[in-house]
Amino acid sequence: MTASAHRSGDGSPEQRMPEWDGDHVHHPTTVLSETDGELIGVDPAELGDDDLIRELQSLHRTRLDTLRHAADSALANHLRRTAELETEYLARHPGREVDPHRLRGA
Repeated sequence: MTASAHRSGDGSPEQRMPEWDGDHVHHPTTVLSETDGELIGVDPAELGDDDLIRELQSLHRTRLDTLRHAADSALANHLRRTAELETEYLARHPGREVDPHRLRGA
């Protein structure tokens, strides 16, 4: 993230937010922001499968509204949390079933 992009508001929310390297932060039940100690969610590794799916459904349900109307910090948090939860889902289900109807013809 460049200081000029952060100050001017230029760049995508991903460019304005701290980079997430895909590693889980290991706290017993919650993840805390490194910058201000703000409560930002349960560590995805600590969630059961049903809870993980419920969290993903909630994020996807609120995605467009967050993209269109939320503050940059809320959008950045939404992007980070989506990446954390989706990464955890893919780690648990590497051989997930792909619907053949979702494939494009060659």
